Amino acid sequence: MNKIIRGRNIDTIFVLIVFSIFAFSVLMVLMLGASVYRNINDISREGQREHTALSYIWTKTKNYDDAGSITVGDFNGIPTLFIYEQIGETKFRTAIYNYDGWLCELYSKADLDFSPGAGDRIIQIESLGFREVGGSIIEVSVDNKKLFLSPRSGAGIS
Repeated sequence: MNKIIRGRNIDTIFVLIVFSIFAFSVLMVLMLGASVYRNINDISREGQREHTALSYIWTKTKNYDDAGSITVGDFNGIPTLFIYEQIGETKFRTAIYNYDGWLCELYSKADLDFSPGAGDRIIQIESLGFREVGGSIIEVSVDNKKLFLSPRSGAGIS
């Protein structure tokens, strides 16, 4: 009878060890899956933010295709894309720039001065740059993505 009890104890211990190994394996797979999901989600969110910022800038500029209505300049030392429009006798200006880690927009009369902090925050970004490439083509870069604007001929994202 002692041998039967010992055999059952060994069987019970073996089953508990196998169950423990299985439970540990399941836990490790779940933790690994959560980590992979978190990384994929972070990468997706980053790319979406860049694309959203570029789409916003493209949408703001596509309706202003008059010659000279879109220019690159400087707004209190910050590289800025300016969009000008004439409404009646008054000239207005939209300034798009990066301030304090945010894509900002400021709409005002063209002859008024404001501080960059007065603009509306649109979306968080790391970097924003504007460069006239040639002719009327303007290169817009948000973090690692680029947009080429050309009034009257559309735009393309690379």
